[in-house]
Amino acid sequence: MISFNIPPYAGKEKEYIAQAIENRKICGDGEFTRKCNALIEERTKTAKALLVTSGSTALDMAAVLSNIEPGDEVILPSYTFVSTANAFVLRGANLVFVDIRPDTQNIDEKLIEEAVTERTRVIAPVHYAGVGCEMDTIMDIAKRHNLIVVEDAAQGVMSAYKGRGLGSIGDYGCYSFHETKNYSMGEGGALLINDEAKVDRAEIIREKGTDRSRFLKGMVDKYTWVDMGSSYLPSELNAAYLYAQMEMADDINENRMASWNSYYEQLSELAGKGRIELPVIPEECEHNAHMFYIKAKDIEERTKLIAYLNENGIQAVFHYVPLHSAPAGSRFGRFHGEDRYTTDTFEKLLRLPMYYGLRADEVSYISDKIKEFYAKN
Repeated sequence: MISFNIPPYAGKEKEYIAQAIENRKICGDGEFTRKCNALIEERTKTAKALLVTSGSTALDMAAVLSNIEPGDEVILPSYTFVSTANAFVLRGANLVFVDIRPDTQNIDEKLIEEAVTERTRVIAPVHYAGVGCEMDTIMDIAKRHNLIVVEDAAQGVMSAYKGRGLGSIGDYGCYSFHETKNYSMGEGGALLINDEAKVDRAEIIREKGTDRSRFLKGMVDKYTWVDMGSSYLPSELNAAYLYAQMEMADDINENRMASWNSYYEQLSELAGKGRIELPVIPEECEHNAHMFYIKAKDIEERTKLIAYLNENGIQAVFHYVPLHSAPAGSRFGRFHGEDRYTTDTFEKLLRLPMYYGLRADEVSYISDKIKEFYAKN
């Protein structure tokens, strides 16, 4: 069976984990955490990057830093993972879902402004499949309405919009290093902060609401509880695992891009005949080959294709059930405007195996089986 995903392994993970153990520093914010933070800051040119326990907790921290209060509204797409919504729901916010674009599956930037009300506090764009949202328009709307932008860039590590790293454009950016992502620490993530003035509070929130970080820097003679917070600091063992991949970030990215481009080339003829749709990458976006998906004609055809691929030893999967159609979605939010593409995308989109080390012959085999399916149907 060709798995949908195999967690990345660069080669030095065991060595670095052993080194962390030998350093007698495994609770976090040791050598490997600092190295990972520094690499992210260097690549994204953001003011501060902080490793956290997951992409979800990065979003949780961003919601706290945004001073979300009960009754505030957050605009976001419905076609996303629950973490995007939960971070704000936990702070008492009301969710306002808007439709997505049919080309990138990203939030439709043209629909955001009409969803803004006097209660709107945050816009939370999600960079689907590592392809950037139309951030110039989103940032302009935010500036004119005095809104905060929290980028859910869970899938966007090593991607860029007009040369700027995803996650580094808004007020806060949130990365995921889950085992399904391009770079992994098992469970983990990072919070990117654009405004240097917000860093101190972020460090306090990350350290259970204490000023321990300032104490370790020699800025105070003792540390104490000064703000709300939680335990968002990941283990140094996880950071050591991640650092082995971050050292090879370009190699991993090139390997994934080769698979992505091969899929695209081999399936282009089928797309040209109108049998499937392929991903669209806008000119201003540099993606990271996080995902390769196709769109079938409808949910019935996609279901049959999934079964056919599975019969031939290929694990292919669909994606998000739209949040607004879920029980919690209707409880905590509302859909603004018409759902033209969100549910339609859910019913058509199919993700193909994509991971570091996927072999060229496996990509060809998968592509051939997709073409074979459509030849028979």
